[in-house]
Amino acid sequence: MIVAIDGPSGAGKSTVSKLVAKELGFSCLDTGAMYRCIAWKALREGVSLEDAEALGAIARTCRISFVHGEGEVDARAVLVDGCDVTDAIRTAEIDRAVSKVSAVPAVRTSLVEQQRVIGRAGNYVVEGRDIGTVVFADAEAKVFLTASDEERARRRVAQNAARGIGSTDFDTVLADIVARDERDSARAASPLVAADDAVLVDSTDLSQDEVVARICGLARERMR
Repeated sequence: MIVAIDGPSGAGKSTVSKLVAKELGFSCLDTGAMYRCIAWKALREGVSLEDAEALGAIARTCRISFVHGEGEVDARAVLVDGCDVTDAIRTAEIDRAVSKVSAVPAVRTSLVEQQRVIGRAGNYVVEGRDIGTVVFADAEAKVFLTASDEERARRRVAQNAARGIGSTDFDTVLADIVARDERDSARAASPLVAADDAVLVDSTDLSQDEVVARICGLARERMR
């Protein structure tokens, strides 16, 4: 079974997905991390984010893998061609670059193929921006998780402060989130949009536990 969780940046998809997977006894597939890996490699190799052909070539040849500990729903490490990039792909620089990379059709085609192979091998909670519309359009349970711009910025600032990575200036983070939403929604390849059969969950005024309970309830209902 696939539980697809889509939504904009800063909506809490990654954290919620992990908690839902743990509650259901599923595994997590962080598709967003895969696009971040391509962005990281492109920047490291000096490849222009405007060079779609070069970005597509990286996606076709790049070896992305996840390291899981026994019983862990989420990967403890992300590797690109054997190099540990777990922290390197979570910087503000990658935050700004990943939308351009993920908008390239050749990149999406290569990574979607990998994601489908992984996801169809078991029970997964999969989060991203086009999981329920493109990657797993036939997913049994689909959720579009969102929150207000201000709340998402507040959460991202707190997250960056806790990690010691990325900007902690509220206005800067808010501007980045709004700009990314616009890019993700306007892109030609798999734009950010809720699937017609997705359940909308606005987490602005909900606790994390309430969000998880709603999604788990939906998943269990669809299992019947």
